[in-house]
Amino acid sequence: MKIYFNCELVSEEDARVSVFDRGFMYGDGVFETMRAYGGVVFKINDHIDRLRRSLTMIRLENLPLSDESLCEAIYDTLNANAVTEAVVRLSVSRGEGPIGLSIAFCRQPMIVIAARPFTPYPEDYYTNGIKLITAKIIRTPANALNPMIKSLNFLNNILAKAEADDVAAHEALMCNVNGHLAECSTSNIFFIKEATLYTPSVKSGILDGVMRAQVLELACEAELQVVEGEFFPATLYRADEVFVTNSVMEIMPVTAVDAVTYPVGRATVKLMKAFSKHMERYLQPRQYRQ
Repeated sequence: MKIYFNCELVSEEDARVSVFDRGFMYGDGVFETMRAYGGVVFKINDHIDRLRRSLTMIRLENLPLSDESLCEAIYDTLNANAVTEAVVRLSVSRGEGPIGLSIAFCRQPMIVIAARPFTPYPEDYYTNGIKLITAKIIRTPANALNPMIKSLNFLNNILAKAEADDVAAHEALMCNVNGHLAECSTSNIFFIKEATLYTPSVKSGILDGVMRAQVLELACEAELQVVEGEFFPATLYRADEVFVTNSVMEIMPVTAVDAVTYPVGRATVKLMKAFSKHMERYLQPRQYRQ
């Protein structure tokens, strides 16, 4: 595998991070995960915009690449690995620095881009749904570490996902400090009740997913009423349908949350089909970049 590592493509074996890198020592950095279809990275500009926002929020604004150069680097990495159906991970750390928390002596950010072939999820996940559990660990409060930052420090989500793994669930649903629904360990959550689509608002302590935004657009086109708000788990338990989203899984039905079960409903299937049609329109005018 070829890795884009600090402005050059190198072999996987040569992509070595210093033990004094802030990302390694403190999780001091941000990342984006993207999906490539037929050699085209879906919503690449949205991902780069969100990366820039995250960088600004952690006071890391000396990235030596423009947005256009980042796009080129992503496509160069795809081409170097000869992959068209892929998952792309773009990571930026604050770079090397002395041991200690001060950011004053960190001069050069580290940029890493990796592109691996996309491995499809089991088809059963989309036809029969997946199971969630409500994690005991809560989402980090926004006034502690703003969840709008897609941080390399992912331990909060990792520990929640470990709770799901312990009971053979696919995802862990996290609540915020007030007991409201926030998001899952790697995805945003939606639920449907009487033809209305509900999802936690950014006030609930979520990362505003790129796929989440796409689903909200599709829901409006499908003339579904949309409500973004603050909801307790009891409201979710009374839902007619539930699904989760992220840029890799797209829209995935949920058929169990804790002890409550749901069907894979018509509205969820309708949105899944709408996304497939949207992808056809999105990719049609774009050509694979050589």
